[in-house]
Amino acid sequence: MNNLDKLYQERGLNAFEFSRGYAAYLITLLEKLDHKNISECIRHLEEARQNANTIFIIGNGGSASTASHIGNDFGLAVLKKSNKAINKSYRALALTDNISVISAIGNDSTFNNIFLDQLKVHFRKGDKLIAISASGNSPNLVAAAEWFKEQGGTVIGWLGFDGGKLKNIVDVPIVVESPKGEYAPVEDIHLVINHIIVTWMQYHIMHEDGIV
Repeated sequence: MNNLDKLYQERGLNAFEFSRGYAAYLITLLEKLDHKNISECIRHLEEARQNANTIFIIGNGGSASTASHIGNDFGLAVLKKSNKAINKSYRALALTDNISVISAIGNDSTFNNIFLDQLKVHFRKGDKLIAISASGNSPNLVAAAEWFKEQGGTVIGWLGFDGGKLKNIVDVPIVVESPKGEYAPVEDIHLVINHIIVTWMQYHIMHEDGIV
């Protein structure tokens, strides 16, 4: 029985208590985050900005929407805080966003290549890859991460459960440590991690511009 099953059995008939319990559970997971690895993730992303490299973001399902959210935040949300705009921005590209490309690759090749084939077109030396997966075992993410590392790129994993296969592939694993099957809390906290990082980015840009 995972923690969400237990929570519903104990509090599920009372929606108010279930809501309180779910929020409290998220706090326990947040307290277990490895902030050294979050800091290391930020270091790599800042290195990409300084060198005008691209940060690619990939994920499936709910993690695909998180990838899109990150692509928006790293790019436009940070851009709004910069006085020097283009020179200051992070080049972030979510490879989840072009359904024409994704469906073409899935139809003509295999779904396992939907990110790999895009990376083969866009990758340049020094680029970074963020792979988002609760299980850490999605074949299309594993294939993309392995190829990216073979090219000398840096791979960062935003993962859940035990980290899965990706934990042993990526350079920087950020793992939301929860029992297998608890997808919702993992996806919640991945968005929190995004907002931690993008808020730091915004203040860092403003500091460079002498605003804070």
